[in-house]
Amino acid sequence: MALALAACSGDAAATPPISPGTAATPRDVNIIAKDYSFEPGEIDLVPGETVLLHVINGGLDVHEVVIGDPQVQDAWEAAEAAAANPPPGPTPLVTVPAATAGLRIVVQSGQLMNVLWTVPANPGPLLVGCHIPGHWAKGMQASIRFVTPGMLP
Repeated sequence: MALALAACSGDAAATPPISPGTAATPRDVNIIAKDYSFEPGEIDLVPGETVLLHVINGGLDVHEVVIGDPQVQDAWEAAEAAAANPPPGPTPLVTVPAATAGLRIVVQSGQLMNVLWTVPANPGPLLVGCHIPGHWAKGMQASIRFVTPGMLP
């Protein structure tokens, strides 16, 4: 009985402080794409760290995770909106200039994609967005917060 009461007390173990990932031991970061949001809504990253992004599409539509500054987000939004009669999801014909590409990961419904990525050492403001036509407008965006090592998430 005491064990059952302790389990129900609501005293969950604290989330450990963030320890930045390295090339040898990247930190796992989960991004779940839903119809039409991301979980978490704010992603904590340490500048210069290496992370293993686990991008999971928990929605019914194809989604993408574009990580970049506002100019990157604008470039992908314009490129995908300009596609003539786009099918659901991105087409191979949709591209942006390499200088504004950011990081782009496309996931089908139910798919998991793992991507190793090194966060820029001196990042400006970065966002996460999905630019499948209409998704950005429906609020499919998340913010990135830059934190210092040892900070609690």
